[in-house]
Amino acid sequence: MNYMRNSRALEYSVWKIGAWVRVGGEDAATFLQGQFTNELRGLAAGRSVYGLWLNQKGKVLGDGFVLAGAVEGERWLASYFCPAAGIMRRLEDYIIADDVVMEDFTSEWMGISVLGDGAGEWLTANAHVGRIFPGRRVLGENWEWVFPVSTQAEVRAKLSTETEIGADELARRRIGAGIPAVPVDLGPGDLPSEGGLGEVAISYTKGCYLGQEVMARLKAMGQVRRRLMRVRGPGQVPAVPAALWQDSKQVGELRSGVGGETGFVGMAMLSLVNWQRDLPLALEVAGPAVIQVEP
Repeated sequence: MNYMRNSRALEYSVWKIGAWVRVGGEDAATFLQGQFTNELRGLAAGRSVYGLWLNQKGKVLGDGFVLAGAVEGERWLASYFCPAAGIMRRLEDYIIADDVVMEDFTSEWMGISVLGDGAGEWLTANAHVGRIFPGRRVLGENWEWVFPVSTQAEVRAKLSTETEIGADELARRRIGAGIPAVPVDLGPGDLPSEGGLGEVAISYTKGCYLGQEVMARLKAMGQVRRRLMRVRGPGQVPAVPAALWQDSKQVGELRSGVGGETGFVGMAMLSLVNWQRDLPLALEVAGPAVIQVEP
């Protein structure tokens, strides 16, 4: 039976996986439950959960997806940008007497993001190798297909009639959606809620995990002093990170950006205490105020 969808073509973008790690052992599932910010209990085969890896102070050390494996208790860890070595090191620091074994398969796998209405159905019908799971590239429907590098030709053949987009275009759409790239836009000096991840990456009911007490206090307080915002400016992307100024006072930092025909778009961490919302930003103390904050 042929798969049918509406006339709108799918788009896809090839990406290099930051981390693809297998976690096994008798205690793997319970150990990760106490380390990951989102709920992992009841994670069924073929399912995935997005969340964060925090330190004791609730700062963001990494993000990614946890996928249920084929074997009871087995889990796979995936991340767009966070290196496998960093995630594994963060977890190894807390393995004491647990029966947990981690294996890094990152160099042997690759990924493709598939975007557009019907992407999930198309992948269910066509992705016969690797794993698929909902992604975090844009606000609309988008899925990830990760697979062994050795099967790349087969995968590309499946997508031969679809439209490929480059990494810059994918980043431009992610920034337009206000989705941070961890750890570039949101990292070890930042709290999840400063990047808008409090509602999508944090469980406030799952019980204890590293950084959970800080998350609970922040939720009770209901506010943060900084916020990651979308910005737009003329010309090429400045070297990042770059200080952002208003009236000779630093009010934030440009974390990332991608260029285009009419300038660049980026993500900036701004102080909600010092930033004046009705004024543009400058890249120098006395420089031209040409960077606009997007609503």
